[in-house]
Amino acid sequence: MKRMEKITILGTGLIGASVGLALREQKFDGLILGWDKDPGELAVALSRGAIDVAAEDPVTAAVGSDVILLAGPVFSILEWTDQLGPLLGPHQLVTDVGSVKGAVCERAALSFGGAGQARFLPGHPMAGKEVHGGEHAEAGLFQGAVWLFTPLATSSASELETEWRAWVTKFGCRTLDLDAARHDEICAWVSHLPQYLSTALSALLEERFSGDEEMRAEMRMIGGRALREMTRLGASPYSMWRDVAHTNTEAIAETLLALEQRLTYLREHLKTPELREEFDLANRFRGCRG
Repeated sequence: MKRMEKITILGTGLIGASVGLALREQKFDGLILGWDKDPGELAVALSRGAIDVAAEDPVTAAVGSDVILLAGPVFSILEWTDQLGPLLGPHQLVTDVGSVKGAVCERAALSFGGAGQARFLPGHPMAGKEVHGGEHAEAGLFQGAVWLFTPLATSSASELETEWRAWVTKFGCRTLDLDAARHDEICAWVSHLPQYLSTALSALLEERFSGDEEMRAEMRMIGGRALREMTRLGASPYSMWRDVAHTNTEAIAETLLALEQRLTYLREHLKTPELREEFDLANRFRGCRG
């Protein structure tokens, strides 16, 4: 079996650095190279032991590696896909951690998986934090999470693909293969919609009570856990979620419209029996969670 002896992580923020730390915790004894457009992030990843070498030239590092992990926002993943495709060979594997898979798969299919080309295994760990950056990375970030894969329509998996999947399992993840369109539809409901809902609520509260420090202090004290949980995702970085909005626009717009309609329904039935029915529906959903 082809063994992964060298991996390059392009993007050493929260997810990329956490992958490096997880590899080390699971006794990966190969070389981990890293690169980030932010020298500060790269320095943090190196100081924390998430990578062994801070690469000066990301392309050179990638060309010399067995596995290349694209761990930036979706737009950067698309750019790296275009740039690296013509430079890599069939003995190499590229994988990613992007939150949208349709756009990534469509782009990757142009440069990967054919004769003489490297393989590309699109991936998406359903793990993270509302804060970003390598300083918040941790080896246990993926423990108990689901790592989604949306394989391209090529022949059977390469040895490196099989090995990478094995490492993901060692991180403590369950894995699930999905069609890319199905992935984007599901994630629009369970990941993207909650993010934009939290962003909208946080922005609304900030705008409504900006400058009223007494009110803000009282809200934080009274709101407690409910307010903290509902606005937690509002602290997420714009750069990542901008890319998600631009590459999964139709699915996200559909979920937001459905939510708008549901909120309107609630507003119109605050004093009618339909309000109880809505709570019953919500209770049933919570009760059926596995």
